[in-house]
Amino acid sequence: MRVAIVTGATGGIGFGCATKLAEMGMAVLATGRSLDKLAELAAAVGNPDQIATVAVDLTDDTAPRRIVDSAVGRWGHIDFLVNNAGVGSPTPLHETDDATLDYFLNVMLRAPFRLARDVLPHMQPGSAIINITSTFAVVGGLRGGPYSAAKGGLTALTTHIACQYGAQGIRCNAVAPGVIQTPMTEQRLQDERFRRMNLEMTPHQRLGTVDDVANAVAFLCSPGGSFINGQTIVVDGGWSSTKYLSDVALTSQWTAR
Repeated sequence: MRVAIVTGATGGIGFGCATKLAEMGMAVLATGRSLDKLAELAAAVGNPDQIATVAVDLTDDTAPRRIVDSAVGRWGHIDFLVNNAGVGSPTPLHETDDATLDYFLNVMLRAPFRLARDVLPHMQPGSAIINITSTFAVVGGLRGGPYSAAKGGLTALTTHIACQYGAQGIRCNAVAPGVIQTPMTEQRLQDERFRRMNLEMTPHQRLGTVDDVANAVAFLCSPGGSFINGQTIVVDGGWSSTKYLSDVALTSQWTAR
């Protein structure tokens, strides 16, 4: 049985990735900070032979070792690592204090770096690391601040791992979601300006879903993705790669800047 670690597995994208990989027949070691939500995930997977959970703050110095030891102790090896855990509500550079900067970098760059470092010795050829980044690591983003810095660093870490360990048969890629409908974005999507910036500037008929991201991760963990290395797959309906405006956007009054 192939074994995957998924961090931030109690949130929307992490939950979706964990259940999707379990549906593919993998065993999943899921991390999160909420015991109740980890229990919900275990119940959703259903098969106790396929799921183990670790309640942990990824910024703790002992977190990577606890996670790796749990996976190896349970199943003996690790095939995939999905670095998904993240935080939202960033601020622009001039509004970001040092504490906020440190927190974002710790959760979304330092923690994935340290966990990947501890996972690598337990990976065999055919294994892979998938880092969940963001469209804000692909294009400039308003109010990105520490979020953009952390996700951009994670993109650079992705290409380094791909280069350094690809010859050992260990691939590394990034999946960069746009605005995905999750509890983290629910409040932002209630804001008319934010919603229109995404709906009216995306050459697709809908917003992204958790399944869209989970399916991309699952593909990268499948034989079909076995020759993809060092890439970023952007899951945003074309938002970041076009200058699209819908007919509604072109013919209506936009909210004030």
